[in-house]
Order: sequence, then C-alpha cells, then structure tokens
Amino acid sequence: MGRNRLWLAPLTLLLAVAFAACNEAGTNLNANANANSNARAAATPTATPTPKYSEEQARQERERAKANKETLGQSLEDAWIHTKIVAKLIGDADTPERKINVDVLDGAVTLRGTVDTAQAKSEAERIAKETDGVKKVTNQLKVAPAAKTTPAKSKTP
Repeated sequence: MGRNRLWLAPLTLLLAVAFAACNEAGTNLNANANANSNARAAATPTATPTPKYSEEQARQERERAKANKETLGQSLEDAWIHTKIVAKLIGDADTPERKINVDVLDGAVTLRGTVDTAQAKSEAERIAKETDGVKKVTNQLKVAPAAKTTPAKSKTP
C-alpha cells in the first residue's frame, strides 16, 4: 500500500497543475474561436480545397482507373474525388469495391458494375453523394445476387 501512495502524490500534483493551466484565461487560445461564427456563416460556401494532392498522385490515380476500365477527367479535383470514393468503398464492408467502377468527369460520378444486394447499391450511392466535391451521382449499378456454391460432397470409403 505504501508503494501506491508513493506514485499517487506526484500524479495528483501533475493533474492539479494541468487543470490549473486549462482554466487560466490568458492561455486559452480557443477563447474567441466562435466570435466570428456569424460572419463565416454568411459567407458563400466554397469547395473544400484538395489537401496536398499532387499532379503525380492524380496521374497515378488515372492509370489505376484506366486499368480498371474507369473514366476519369483530367482535373486534379476529379482524380481526388475518385481516390476518396474508391477508398471509402474499400473501407465499407457493405460495398464490394472492385465490382464497382467509379467514373468521374467534372465532379459528376457514375457508378457502374454489379453488386450482390440492393443495400450494396444504395450504400455505394450514399458514399459517392457524401464525398466532398461531388456535384451529381448517376447510379448504374445492377443487382444480381452472387451464385451460391454448394459444398463439395465428401467421398467416404
């Protein structure tokens, strides 16, 4: 029990100092964060800038899209939209990304291919629509349930 008290005192002191620092008004860098919120709300919304997405990355994305028989516009923004949608589809358990072709031209997205369920079709469309920079989504996905495989009969001697 003496050991527990030995580390408890410095921990308490550290927490007290941290708490005091957070409450000190002079060090609160976020104190006026909402002061200009009305001015920002009145401003015209603009597209989210493409964060550190280079022409080289766009070139590589166009090559990947071409290899997958996907159409991709020549703008940096189209390549960035394609990258984001494909990444989201890969990360979503309800969408079989490699069965879905994602075409992007001037911010307009077309989804093509075949998926197993209506849920996968609507999920892919939702993902595309919620992606920054997308102006329009055309969902041409077809629903065709996957063929069921029957287990191989085991031969018994």
